[in-house]
Amino acid sequence: MNEVSSPVLRDIVLVGGGHSHVMVLRMFAMRPLPGLRLTLICTDTDTPYSGMLPGYIAGHYDFDEVHIDLRRLAGFAGARYYRDEVVGIDRAARQVICRGRPPVAYDALSINIGSTPQLGGVPGATEHAMPVKPIRRFNEHWLALFERVRSHAGSTTIAVVGAGAGGVELTLAMQYRLRKELTAQGRDPDELRFHLFSAEAQILPTHNATVRRAFESVLAERAVTLHCNAEVVRVDAGRLQTQSDETLEADEIVWVTQAGGAPWLAGTGLALDQSGFIRVDETLQSETDPLIFAAGDCAAMNGHSLEKAGVFAVRQGRPLAENLRASITGQPLQRYRPQSRWLALISTGDRHAIASRGALYARGDWVWRWKDRIDRRFMRQFTELEPMNATAPATDAVPLAVEEQAQAISAVAMRCGGCGAKVGATVLSRALANVHPIERDDVLIGLHAPDDAAVMRVPAGKAMVHSVDFFRAFIDDPWVFGRIAANHALGDIFAMGAEAQSATAVATVPPGLEAKVEDTVFQMMAGAVAVLNEAGCALVGGHTGEGSELALGFAINGLIDEKLAGVLTKGGMRPGDALILTKPIGTGTLFAAHKLLKARGRWIDAALESMQLSNRAAMPCLTAHGATACTDLTGFGLLGHLVEMTKPSGVDAELDLAALPLLAGAAECVAAGVLSSLQPANLRLRRALANQEEAAGHPNYALLFDPQTAGGLLASVPADQAEACLAALRAAGYPHAARIGRVLAQGDKIEPIRLIV
Repeated sequence: MNEVSSPVLRDIVLVGGGHSHVMVLRMFAMRPLPGLRLTLICTDTDTPYSGMLPGYIAGHYDFDEVHIDLRRLAGFAGARYYRDEVVGIDRAARQVICRGRPPVAYDALSINIGSTPQLGGVPGATEHAMPVKPIRRFNEHWLALFERVRSHAGSTTIAVVGAGAGGVELTLAMQYRLRKELTAQGRDPDELRFHLFSAEAQILPTHNATVRRAFESVLAERAVTLHCNAEVVRVDAGRLQTQSDETLEADEIVWVTQAGGAPWLAGTGLALDQSGFIRVDETLQSETDPLIFAAGDCAAMNGHSLEKAGVFAVRQGRPLAENLRASITGQPLQRYRPQSRWLALISTGDRHAIASRGALYARGDWVWRWKDRIDRRFMRQFTELEPMNATAPATDAVPLAVEEQAQAISAVAMRCGGCGAKVGATVLSRALANVHPIERDDVLIGLHAPDDAAVMRVPAGKAMVHSVDFFRAFIDDPWVFGRIAANHALGDIFAMGAEAQSATAVATVPPGLEAKVEDTVFQMMAGAVAVLNEAGCALVGGHTGEGSELALGFAINGLIDEKLAGVLTKGGMRPGDALILTKPIGTGTLFAAHKLLKARGRWIDAALESMQLSNRAAMPCLTAHGATACTDLTGFGLLGHLVEMTKPSGVDAELDLAALPLLAGAAECVAAGVLSSLQPANLRLRRALANQEEAAGHPNYALLFDPQTAGGLLASVPADQAEACLAALRAAGYPHAARIGRVLAQGDKIEPIRLIV
């Protein structure tokens, strides 16, 4: 019997990856709560630490030094990570509404999404200004600005609107980096002209007079033109206008002011302040709904006028984590009382900084080094992570109603086998009620009228193609997993040039409370059915049972011409053909590294996108250019599947290791010695190589044996059609399609496949 882990009894959903939530994730990693499931929903996997962002802009840090990898941190905390955009909350149903996936259920909800530019009040600002917030998106704007200045001959004028600490620090950081770049190019750094606009009579209004004077002096020394009492009221292309009718022609306009709450918050029914921020009390609960918490810039704390500064978001992390735990366990909530004074260490672009706290002031290079030490120590909490092999014993537990207690006891008791292990019919029917498989005329009996088995009609002149695939979940998002499982199963059908007709599902789901099992089944099957429907494949039935791990597979039926016209098999390769691979490889090593917390989250994001890319549109490109043989890459890896093609075709092959398209991070993971558990079995196929000793030192060699999930198509195409075929594939949405080798006439060698090193 497989041991079943603690069943899921309650869900806490975290919306946004701000400073408060990264603290919450770390605290729950250190002290998990049995029966509690955490889910983080965020649009961006890499979230910047605001304290180091000016240093990144100035060039003192690289991207990874100032960004927290949310997917990796969520894995460390045992939390599910959903990469999506939240667009609303259904408070009655206790569901978070996302843009691209089904709703996500919660028992307690926390929001930490920062602030959003409110440019609508200034005509033209939305169209012509570059907003700094949300700061997670500022990087792409900054890189574009940096490149424009580098490539722009002559002078460049940059206007920064907003002269608080953020605007002043950003102005000096941008100026320092850009002047340094122009100097390196041999250009005159004085080509740059910076203007800083303040709607107030002074800069840095929340800091003491000595700090203000110090920064006024720095701005003057750096030839930054300061405009005070200059509220910007209109922005046009390359031009801004102030309330006093002052105008400035500017090549770039950066906006560091007038941030407010996200627009979707207005539709939640939660009490908001005049800027659209969620009103919370000292427990960080919404004053409207005690199940919803908010922290950081998106929250407005009753009775306290807090500056939108990262220090408050960080300090709120601990009480937020404790109160989320308390709200689930029925314990009293603690009150968060913000400090009246806080330390601000504001850099001047170079490695120099000014300290400000109340009436205190200090400056010097040593202040920057102090700030650097503080910032790096903070970041180490979220970057130096190791998988948690053991956890501290929990001192609290999730409380349940009597009916739920009975379900929980049932969930952890000895589970029945055989048909007793099936998921209950009521749970299953509710879960599938909102999943709508496509209808086909050739489905005579299917889910629309469930029976003991589905009945399909085979159209005249058609023959059936059958395939089956099944595997356990390797990612914590059941919706994405369902999409990939369906895509993987369809791959065999598409590789033969067949049309997908019907699918029968087989799934296992970990036991738990009915509502939690129901939601998991719904999420997984909603993802799968969306892919099946897009492929024109009708889900006609299946079986769902309990198991220790989430797993899903499909038996797929397809249709081909009964005379096999247009069918591609593995055995049709011809000497002289070019070898084409439609998608990059590396999923095996990447997800092995992901499990060990050694993969960057953005690598996993890219891999998941590739795995959700269907092979369906690739096949017409291949057949239109005379493809002679085809297969899809799965568990045997590139070499294993190539051998499956060369043997029946009676040919040899040559692969160019340098030409292999790789998923981002795959080479780094292999170089670090991280390999899939299936790699050793696939490695036995190295005997098929004519020059393995010569090739073994190539950095891509190990990826020949890397097992793929929902991989691309490997096809042989006449050499004179290869380039046109690749162009068609790229136009069809396969940007990484590549020519990776050629087919050779069979020689006398026992080992037929040769590698170009």
